Formats: sequence, structure tokens, C-alpha cells
Amino acid sequence: MQGLVGFTTQRQRSILFTDVVTGNKMGLKKKSVKLLIRLISSAKTGFFYVKRKNPRMKANKLEIKKYDPRVRRHVLFTEAKINDKRDKSS
Repeated sequence: MQGLVGFTTQRQRSILFTDVVTGNKMGLKKKSVKLLIRLISSAKTGFFYVKRKNPRMKANKLEIKKYDPRVRRHVLFTEAKINDKRDKSS
């Protein structure tokens, strides 16, 4: 941890980030629940936007009217999954 000058041992860092009353670790972030989605143009131009979506707040598919520069108009964009081509096993 570069930002903690003077705290050299793991014990000193854990004491620094531990709440005295509850004993919980402070400053540690939770994993984000937001998913990346692709908004695809309904004009069939192949143009898309990438947006983050919280599925807890919006469970249904997004449909947003946005600007498509290929047809130079506002058209309806619908949600689609992003295909992750990276190998998850490595």
C-alpha cells in the first residue's frame, strides 16, 4: 500500500482499517452489481452504445431513444448482452 506511509506491517494496516465498535473492516469496497449492456440501434446500422445497468433497479430490457449518427436521427435502441470473448478459465 503506497498511500500509507509509516504503516509498514500488515497488523498496523489492519488496525487502521478496523472499526472499533463493530470490528468490521472499513474502506473495503463491495463488488459492483452493475452489468455492462449493449444498446443496439433499431435502424439496423450496426451502431451501438455501451451502458451500465443495475438489474436490481431495472429488471426488464431497456429501450431508449438515442441518436444514431449513421442515419442522423434519433431512433430506438434496445438492450442486448455483451459477448465476452475472453477465456474465463485462465
